[in-house]
Amino acid sequence: MKIESKDTDIESFLDGNYFYIPRFQRPYSWDEENIGDFWTDVIADTSDDYFIGSMVLYKKTKQQFGVVDGQQRLTTITIVLCVIRDYFLTLDCADLAKGIQQLVERKDRDNKRKYVLKTETSFPYFQEHIQKYDEDPDVEVNIREEEKKLERAHSLFKDYIGSALSAIDTDASIAEDERNNLKVGKLKSLRDSVLNLNLISITLDNEDDAYIIFETLNTRGKDLSLTDLAKNHFAKHLKAKGDVDQTKLKWNNLLETIHNSSSDISSDNFIYHFWASRYESVPLKKLFPKFKKMVTRTKAKEYLNSLVSDSKLYRSIHETSFGWVKNEVEAARSLSALQLFKLSQPTPATLSLVRAYKNNKIKFAKLRDTLKAIEKFHFFFTAITSSRSSGGISSMYSSFAKKLFEAKSSQEASDEIQELVNKLRSRIPSFEEFQVAFSEVYFTNSHSKQKNLVRYILRGFSEHFSYKTPDDFDDLTIEHLHPQSKTDEEGWSEELVGSLGNLIFIDQKMNGKLDVKSFCNKRKVLLDSGYTLPKSVSLATKWEPEDVIAHTKIMAETAYNNIWKI
Repeated sequence: MKIESKDTDIESFLDGNYFYIPRFQRPYSWDEENIGDFWTDVIADTSDDYFIGSMVLYKKTKQQFGVVDGQQRLTTITIVLCVIRDYFLTLDCADLAKGIQQLVERKDRDNKRKYVLKTETSFPYFQEHIQKYDEDPDVEVNIREEEKKLERAHSLFKDYIGSALSAIDTDASIAEDERNNLKVGKLKSLRDSVLNLNLISITLDNEDDAYIIFETLNTRGKDLSLTDLAKNHFAKHLKAKGDVDQTKLKWNNLLETIHNSSSDISSDNFIYHFWASRYESVPLKKLFPKFKKMVTRTKAKEYLNSLVSDSKLYRSIHETSFGWVKNEVEAARSLSALQLFKLSQPTPATLSLVRAYKNNKIKFAKLRDTLKAIEKFHFFFTAITSSRSSGGISSMYSSFAKKLFEAKSSQEASDEIQELVNKLRSRIPSFEEFQVAFSEVYFTNSHSKQKNLVRYILRGFSEHFSYKTPDDFDDLTIEHLHPQSKTDEEGWSEELVGSLGNLIFIDQKMNGKLDVKSFCNKRKVLLDSGYTLPKSVSLATKWEPEDVIAHTKIMAETAYNNIWKI
């Protein structure tokens, strides 16, 4: 690997060379804080030549270079120069504006005008709206996230420089006929601050070496994600053929699938769970070396295709309105419950299960029943008892996911699933532990943290006993048999009023009818209206704290031994 290194400044760096930001690079991502720091530390308050670090390049031709490291700084510097250029034009200093434009756009050896910095990801916005000299854009551009970042950076530098020039206009000590010259001088000073910035230019002979350097430089970087490293690795092994870059298209398709989800999922976590569901569970920060070793040039296309297909499955297990049809609703409901319980541990297993179903390795009934078993286990283990695992649960799921992925037949897959279900069954907390935790679940208007869990539990009981209600469960409200307004009466603590034994589902209209009626009146109205009530409620002639406690215990027994039993 041949590497050339030299000290230079921005003006010399830009003069005579053309730079290209290759496809494996991240989009422009500087935010207001980055830009504000750059303006304050590097341009506005700098009198001496300022060192901005290294720029790593690789040769494309004698004068053309791909940018490996330094893209964000180089793009930002180009934006600043374009803003200064435009302000020169407003002051009728066309020669000074054209002097800057020579570092933004100039003719090459074929006498064709060419931008000094070219990028694929923000084309044509960057060229048409920022780099272009004194002309309206010829192309309408859809503003995406990167374009918004570029637009914001451009706007901020316009504000910074505009404020510096306005200060001259508002300075009463400056004669009016001197102001224009001072503003031109201020722009020249800002221009010189930018062009005098010092850097180290590191140049490599070929693109393959550039990928290696990119990875080496950024693996230790604080802001480079697993997604960035994986993208770079695929781009290294899967070069574009012809005008259509299939690798880029597939990668963008993967990212769009993940980023467009209404659920809070990330591409880094997707790749982590993808790996754990197929190969082995590795900490996120240590995953890329494993990834790099296994994703060889001959296997890169296969791995990329697998990532693309699994991204849709990953989204479907987190966003259950995506990818599921009507007759698959039971599987989607179990996945929704796992989201309600705020779980990530089972994700490798659920991803592997859904993949096995989509690939016809298992039938829907097997998928449905296994997801239900996982849901029931975590109702006991996580939602109610808040049990803690030393890591065994995560290892269990990852091991199962890998074995299911490797299963060669439906029978082998079924055997692995049965083993998982047996392990889940063996880890369920004791009834005594469950009963205590179940009695501590409560919901009131002032304590709504567990509201969704309470709705989940009440729905489970309503469906198990086929309680009659006039509306769908999603439209029902939670009713307190002993009203919340009478909390703090003798024996009625908020925890008891909000406990599961004091709660039922009713519809909105009935909620208004019951209002703060006594228990006996509430029971009569509900029964007369066709509601089905638990026996402990429908047969009660009074409703005292001890009745709620007794009913809660009965509910705990039914939940443990019947409704959520695996």
